[in-house]
Amino acid sequence: MLAVDTNVLVRFFTRDDPHQAERARAVIVGNEIWISKTVLLETEWVLRRTYKFPAERVISIFQSLAASETVFIEDPFTVAEALRLAADGLDFANALHVASAGSSAQFVTFDADLAKKAKGLARIEVSRV
Repeated sequence: MLAVDTNVLVRFFTRDDPHQAERARAVIVGNEIWISKTVLLETEWVLRRTYKFPAERVISIFQSLAASETVFIEDPFTVAEALRLAADGLDFANALHVASAGSSAQFVTFDADLAKKAKGLARIEVSRV
């Protein structure tokens, strides 16, 4: 199994550098790969901010990755919950933070928009400090 970095995933999905994209494809398609939550978080940010991928497209990409029999994602249940929250309107980073709160009773934030959007979506209470 190979753990992959953000830049490998970005090259694979953007194909902005044909040579590196082919090498990334060979790694991803030809091996079992492991993706950490931090790599997913950074990949989402790069695809959305730098390459202007819509959030829905990134969520779909991540869902496809998670469904692959050769892709293993760190903390898959938490990532699945984050993808659900993101599909329901939360920013992926915030969704991953909330989903990663574990057995906490509450997630507190100064972000009023996050608290408002998460109301009724998250499995734990998200409230503004």
